[in-house]
Amino acid sequence: MKRFFFLFLAIVTIAFSCTKESTQEQVDSPDIAKIEPLEPIEINAIINKSLKETGNFKWEDVDTYVLWSAVMNGGNILTVGYDSESFTEYRTGNSLNIKRDIVNLALDMESDAAAKVKNEKEIVVFDSEVINYIDLHVTSIDLVEAIRYNPDVRYAEPSGYEYFAHEDIEKSSSGCNNTPANVNPADYVTIAPNAQQSWTYTKHNIPQAWNYSTGSGITVGLIDTGVSDEQSLLGSSFNNGYSTGRFIQKYGTYVNSIWPWSTTTDGPSDKCGHGTLMAATIASPRNNKNLPVGVAYNCNLVAYRATSDVVLDGYHEKRGVSDALTQLANRSDVKVISMSIGHIFSAGNISDAIKYAYSKGKMIIAAGGTSTNFTNWAGVIFPASMSETIAVTGITDGAGYTECAVCHKGGKIDFTVIMQRANDADRTSVCLGFFENTNTYVGGSSVATATTAGIAALIWSKNPTWTRQQVLDKMKQSASFYPNRHSDFGWGSINALAAVQ
Repeated sequence: MKRFFFLFLAIVTIAFSCTKESTQEQVDSPDIAKIEPLEPIEINAIINKSLKETGNFKWEDVDTYVLWSAVMNGGNILTVGYDSESFTEYRTGNSLNIKRDIVNLALDMESDAAAKVKNEKEIVVFDSEVINYIDLHVTSIDLVEAIRYNPDVRYAEPSGYEYFAHEDIEKSSSGCNNTPANVNPADYVTIAPNAQQSWTYTKHNIPQAWNYSTGSGITVGLIDTGVSDEQSLLGSSFNNGYSTGRFIQKYGTYVNSIWPWSTTTDGPSDKCGHGTLMAATIASPRNNKNLPVGVAYNCNLVAYRATSDVVLDGYHEKRGVSDALTQLANRSDVKVISMSIGHIFSAGNISDAIKYAYSKGKMIIAAGGTSTNFTNWAGVIFPASMSETIAVTGITDGAGYTECAVCHKGGKIDFTVIMQRANDADRTSVCLGFFENTNTYVGGSSVATATTAGIAALIWSKNPTWTRQQVLDKMKQSASFYPNRHSDFGWGSINALAAVQ
């Protein structure tokens, strides 16, 4: 069975059951206080209709009744992006006044709706110090209406609403698998000092590039499901064999709780398996234990457990990813951020945090999307769809360009990585496993993203004074389609050797 891929999408077959006009009539009716929210299946029908007809969905396009219904079905959390800017490193009086006005409005209207006075601690669930957004606990549809049409509000979203929880997939296992694969010996070669090199590396001339750069001095940030505490090569033996003088750091921003007020994270350790394989692909040491080596085997790695799996479909996942992005943005040593995670539509607090990290000069590389071959028509997912990110997808080693069996493609893809045998979809890139002394396969746009992050680290290590744009230009110039851009595969596959020469 195909391993480690996102189940981002469901087949869109649900009929649209509630039009914008009919729901607006309910909002405007005299009995507004007595209305009941839509059921999740009805909300998803509205979302699916938009996805099917336009290929996109935005909460700003639905009416207040639908938005409020999603809030009520998502832990009563309304995430509000305010002020004209996505972030403010140094709070201005105007920004503070806007936020205070929104909070005071919520206090007044929520107290009226509940027929009792509420205090700020009951209303404000989270207040970001850098990103201009707050999370409010909301029950009043009138408050939702007032906030979303406030001219100082950029977005109002139900960040606790879980779309995939109400679709015919198991979101909880999306992309998660820590069982080692039976790796075909033909899919790797042994190199000094006694490490396995994935067959995919030669397709991008990565081994030849190592004569010029191994990623030394560059720090890559990884936002994913964490790193296994049972794999010493991504822990105490991170410096092993030909990998020396570097560090790995692990943090956790994900809160594993149904309660939005909970703030205690469950640590940096991977409980899914996906993040470990991304970390291994980027930075596994060139070891002497007969185990796979990473692309940038001398880079530093800062890994965040910011989500439970690869689908960003819950309040604490979105907040965890936004927090991780903000923290990585504030580190001057971090050059590249790798994100093999996403969702079929955007989240405002993550979008804001990406813009913040981008403003700090970070190169943000994101997965173009991986799902079943019945639904990979959906194109490039969020956040790879943002202009501030570099979108990557996987292709096979067959003639021409063919996306992998579960990979997305589209006009927003920037680069491709050869990561799947054309004659066997289960034989993908080989990497270090979740458990000690194991190797495994990893596929989809996930491994394509991690591989590209490693190549970017090689280029930056060779040219440490370069800016993000200079590194990106070199990636483009060394790619297979340059100087022309393909309509589905961007600049194509990077020649790592050419990129570091």
